[in-house]
Order: sequence, then structure tokens, then C-alpha cells
Amino acid sequence: MNANEIRQKFLDFQVKKGHKIIAPAPLVLEGDPTTLFTGSGMQPLLPYLLGETHKDGTRLTDSQPSMRLQDIEDVGDPRHTTVFEMLGNWSLGDYFKEEQIRNFFEFLTKIVGLDPNRIYVSCFIGNEKYGIPKDEEAAKIWQEVFKEVGIDAKIAEIGSAKEGDRRGIKEGEHIFFYDDKENWWSRGGGIETTPLGDPCGPDSEVFYDFGEDKQDVEKYGLAHPASDGARFMEIGNQVFMQYRRKEDGTFEELEKKNVDFGGGLERIAAAAIDSFDVFKISLMKPIVEKLEEISGKSYDTNTDEMRIIADHIRGAYLLSAQGLIPANKTQGYALRRLIRRAILRALDLGISTNFLSEIVPIVAESYQDLPDSILTHRESALAVLLKEEKAFRTTLNKGLKELGKMAKNSGKLTGADLFKLQDTYGFPFELSVEECYRTNVELSENYVAEFEAALKEQRERSQTASKGMFKGGLEDHGEQTVKYHTACHLLLAALQKNIDPSICQKGSNITADRVRFDFNLDHKMTPEELKTVEDEVNGWIVADLPVVFDEYDKAYARDVLKAHGEFWDKYPEKLKVYTIGDFENPISREVCGGPHVEHTGVIGHFKIAKEESSSAGVRRIKAVLE
Repeated sequence: MNANEIRQKFLDFQVKKGHKIIAPAPLVLEGDPTTLFTGSGMQPLLPYLLGETHKDGTRLTDSQPSMRLQDIEDVGDPRHTTVFEMLGNWSLGDYFKEEQIRNFFEFLTKIVGLDPNRIYVSCFIGNEKYGIPKDEEAAKIWQEVFKEVGIDAKIAEIGSAKEGDRRGIKEGEHIFFYDDKENWWSRGGGIETTPLGDPCGPDSEVFYDFGEDKQDVEKYGLAHPASDGARFMEIGNQVFMQYRRKEDGTFEELEKKNVDFGGGLERIAAAAIDSFDVFKISLMKPIVEKLEEISGKSYDTNTDEMRIIADHIRGAYLLSAQGLIPANKTQGYALRRLIRRAILRALDLGISTNFLSEIVPIVAESYQDLPDSILTHRESALAVLLKEEKAFRTTLNKGLKELGKMAKNSGKLTGADLFKLQDTYGFPFELSVEECYRTNVELSENYVAEFEAALKEQRERSQTASKGMFKGGLEDHGEQTVKYHTACHLLLAALQKNIDPSICQKGSNITADRVRFDFNLDHKMTPEELKTVEDEVNGWIVADLPVVFDEYDKAYARDVLKAHGEFWDKYPEKLKVYTIGDFENPISREVCGGPHVEHTGVIGHFKIAKEESSSAGVRRIKAVLE
């Protein structure tokens, strides 16, 4: 049974048990500033676990694509991935431990076909300080279900995972009691950090045993379900939300108890094929095989590189297929980082040319069963990723060449060197660090602080340079911010030409991700007006107009050149003027401290994202470059 079949079988199974299938949430949750991405199946359902009524009832199920970038440095081992799919089912005040444990065991053994002898489980050992009893109820249910398939499941009192590393397991043990570091769920983690008022409770995790030969005693200690070795892999977790933390820090039982179950699709699929390596399942193996074909190298001798590429391109596809565009901040930057890390690892395999056109369609095919309601931009995803790959290849070649020169000349790179690579060549800080580690280039002891100091100094210079000339200012002088700056000049010119020649800038804020531009206008712009302005700007970009500047006397710039400016009384007697287009008949001519691109063709596609009121008589446009 492959991963897509397991997903469908799980949903069908839950429907037969009375659950309603709900649509998965997007990876980027609207209106949730607490996290970059949806990191679990329960995250979108938190309001209902806290007491709200769900329109689809009290029994719900779904399969939720999820992403956890905190695991990005661990990708390369057999089981860690940044992107994964979480099979989930919930009881909102309906059934509880008995039905949940029995149902999941039935699904694993009778539907997926896992060997019950290789299934191990954990329960909460209790906490005397807070009066939380040992979860003997769950342990007893587990003993009963094991007994029904002929297994006399013995119980082990482990406590901490560290104690388990010393103790290991004994013959016949299948049920393990651990402390709140392993078997307590709350949004804050363990019992001590459970937020006041939050639902919380013990959980029961389920593990699959891949055999004693996977045990590395020297590295991880004696194997047991919660150990870090490769023998046992967690494939599901059942959270029994039966408590709430009170204002005095103690716990009380909830009137209505919830079940929150999450099972890793990739891990269950790995158990189904008896492989502790999740990169051999149906969602991953075709990617690895294509990488072997392209590179001429084998997975067995290049496992880390191929695992990282396979994981990162899966994540990049899911994000771009949901409409996310690579950018320099927040979620857009996470997407950009995944693509760039994959390309760097491709270089390690000897793949020095664009290769995503061969990988992305394989990923897309593996996710064709996911609903269109979540993958709303399937058709454009490939183009987005190919554009980013092409752009980064250019940056990469320049950056790697320059990094090599710096390393050869000094033998050790400082944070100031890394800042120069980012600021001048567009080679990101963290990728420079990774490249240094990969090629054994030494870094200075305080390279992080040195980088931050150089960045701070540049921002201060930037703010000083733009003070009094460009209200609102540029966040920095990076390549993308400079493109937005020139686009801002084109936007003002398009507004003056097509909407009202008296329009003036009333404020702006320009970052590497977008331009925010305030201007005087007494009405909300119509969709037709916005389209006209947008088309005008893009027409000037496509025309690849020259952008030049020179210094002039203030009077000459104002009276002869007719340069646009807002602060004539504050300008110095000598000032800089930027002209876009033909000098005698320019598209735009503004007093500005710069910097700008040298010609408009490098800016990219201009898109107005929003038009809204800023204050009385002042409108605001937010725009992005695609």
C-alpha cells in the first residue's frame, strides 16, 4: 500500500467510524501571526478544541499538509523532513480513550497491515505535584487490544527518556510509561509550561519497531520507544484533552473531553514497506530515482544530498502551488531558502545546470490527490520555481566565485565579508555560512555579531542618505529594495499621467518585499483605474528605459528641469535628480537620493496588491514585484 492509498484508506476508515471529512487548511494560515506555517493537523482546529462549535459536528477527520522549518537542519537523516502530511481525527466532546485507541490499532493492523508484534506504545506516568494520576486507563485499554491479537503486552515504568536510554526494554514489554516531557500535551509543552486556561492532557504515542539491527547503543544508549535511535519510529500520537489549567496553576478536569489524533503519513507509509527510511516511500522514491538519473550518482553514496533535495523541493512545490511567491521575508523567504538549499545540494551532486523542470512535475504528480481547494496555483507553481532557480543560479555563480576569492586571500572569513557577499552579490548570509562549513573555510569567532554590526551600519547610512529626500525611506540598499525604489518612481509617474497630474507623494515605505506608497486623491480608485496604472508601469518596465542621475543646483532642477519634489524648502542647494526614459521627454524626473536600477527592464512584473485609505484625502497603494 503506497502513501496515496494509505491517505485515502485512512479517510474512508474514519468516515465509516462516523467522522466527517473536512478540507485541509493552507500551509500559510490567514490571520495567524504566531507561526510561519501550519505545523500540525490540530493547529487550524484549535478554536474548536477550545470550545467553539464546529459546523460539521463532533467527529472530524482530514489529511493536513504541514511544515516545520525548525527541523531543517535535521533533514538528511532517515526520518526528518520539513514538509509532511498529518493524518488526523478529532472527537469534540464525543468518544474518548477506548474508541480512539481501538480504532487506531485496527487501522494500523487490519487496514495498513502492520505487524502488531512490532507496535509499541507509551502512556503518561502521572505527576504527583499537580495531582495528575498515571494514565492507567489508557494502558489497560492497550493491554486489552494487544491481548485480542494474542500478545501479552507487559508494562514498563520508564519515567524519563534518559532513564530509558540506560534501561532499554525487556522481553514482552509493549507499553511504556514516560513523564510529561514525553507524554503530556499542551500548547506550552510540559506540565510546568501549560498556559493558563488551556485544554491539555496526557497523550499516548504509537511507535513501530524496525528491528534490533537499527540500534546504535554507542551513540544513543539502549533502544526504547522514546530513544533517538533508528530502531523505533513514532507513527502516531493520541492526545486526550481532559484537563484545563486554572488561574492558581492547578488543573481541573474538563466537562467535555476531546481527542486530538495525528499520524504521520510518511512514517506510516515507511512502516508499511518495512523501511526506517521515509525517503524510500512512494512520495519520495521517484524524486530520488530522478536525481540518480540526472547526477549519475547513487542514493546509497549520496544520501544526505538527495534527501535534502527531495524534501526541500516537495516543500517548495506545496508552498508555490498554494500561491506563495519567493521573497526576502517571512513565508516568502522560507520558500526561497528551500529552493536555494536544494540547488546548493544539487551542486554537490555535480548538477550545475537547471534541474527543477525535471523534478517538480514528479512532485506535482505525487500530490495530485490533494484537493484543488488547497493547491489553488498548481498550474503556475512550476513557472514560479523555475524563475527562482534561474535567478539564483546567476547569484550563486557570482557569490561562490567571490567567496572562494575571499577565502583564498584571507584564509578566514569575517562577518563583514559575509555581509559584503549578501549586500553586493545577493548571496544570503546563512548560505554563505553553510558553504563555509561544506568547504572547510574558517569563519571568525564572532562572525554573527560582525555581520549584524555591518548590517546595522548600512541601515543607518541608508536612513541618513534618504532623510529629507525620500520620506518613509528604504529599508536597505539591497538589490530587490532598489528595484522597488525605482518601481515607486514609475508608480507616481503612472498615477500623474493616468489619474491626476496634481498627485504628489505623501509618504512611502520600501522594503525588499513590497512598496507602500501614499498619495493625495479624493476618491477610491476603481478596478479599471488600478489596471490602467499597473499596465502603464509594466509597459515602462518592458521598454527597458534608462535610469540616470546627476547633481544640479536646486533652482535649475526645479525651474528648468521641472523635476518633481515635495520638500523644496528643505533641500540643499545642490541635489541629485533621477531621470527615467528619454532625457528631453522623460517618463519620470524626481529629486531623490537614490539608489536606483540602471534600466527598468530588470525590475520584474509590477502588481498592485491593495489600494486603500491612509487618511483623509490620502490613498495608499501596496504593490509587489513578481
